[in-house]
Amino acid sequence: MPTTAPAFSGATASDGALRRFLHGLPGVDAVGLEARAASLGTRSIKTTAKAYAIDLAISMIDLTTLEGADTPGKVRALCAKALHPDPTDRTTPRTAAVCVYPDMAATAVAALTGSDVKVASVATAFPAGRAALPVKLADVRDAVAAGADEIDMVIDRGAFLSGHYLKVYEEITAVKAECGTARLKVIFETGELSTYDNIRRASWLGMLAGADFIKTSTGKVATNATPANTLLMLEAVRDFRLQTGVQVGVKPAGGIRTTKDAVKFLVLVNETAGEDWLDNHWFRFGASGLLNDLLMQRQKLSTGRYSGPDYVTVD
Repeated sequence: MPTTAPAFSGATASDGALRRFLHGLPGVDAVGLEARAASLGTRSIKTTAKAYAIDLAISMIDLTTLEGADTPGKVRALCAKALHPDPTDRTTPRTAAVCVYPDMAATAVAALTGSDVKVASVATAFPAGRAALPVKLADVRDAVAAGADEIDMVIDRGAFLSGHYLKVYEEITAVKAECGTARLKVIFETGELSTYDNIRRASWLGMLAGADFIKTSTGKVATNATPANTLLMLEAVRDFRLQTGVQVGVKPAGGIRTTKDAVKFLVLVNETAGEDWLDNHWFRFGASGLLNDLLMQRQKLSTGRYSGPDYVTVD
């Protein structure tokens, strides 16, 4: 069941009530939002803090393969990388999770058994979400039965953009019920929501429906995670906890490729939501390509030189 606080129980009583609530949220000052995100992105950090930030970012990555050509061997190799990102330096943190399609979840579970690396599985007809609800729920059940610790679902953007908010809410709650003990990440595909106001509304809708995480994107469209849309979602989880006592995580996904990018996002987290979110239980990066750059920057800090091109694996 959703973890909505009593103060918001009436907001989801009907489609009309939910629409009034979501459209009653404060409008987003786009210029101000983007200016603040840009300003926070200019913060510089020194060597010791940078080393900490690199290790923290590595520990927050959901190492992901979501391709039609995925094989059990590729998934096992990805799991090995998650467990030992730098085989030459066992002090390197493990990643937070490995994210795969439902049919590969059992392979990932077997490879990661006994470790603290989670298995995340996309579901609900990822990435388009264009399937009937029973099909989406079967997708979730398959992933959970295979041992997935986390489910990454996509919302019905067509329903959301048509103003059918209660349909989206009920779909999220139905998926949440199928998750059991698995944590639920709700993906908005912010690049398809068109406006910052819609991203704010989607954030609150997901949280009201019981999301454990709200996630920017699938990584399968042109516009994915940006500092501005992530800042907006961080403000939403901060305000939601202030009003309900319930903490919800945030996962920007897609387009975050460099250590410099990752540090900018960590500054956003610290300055907006606060230190409570600077932990991989509450913040993740959906950015597999990011790991290689973090590893090279980590070695540079350790040895004073950049590694050769064969230092990291090519995903």
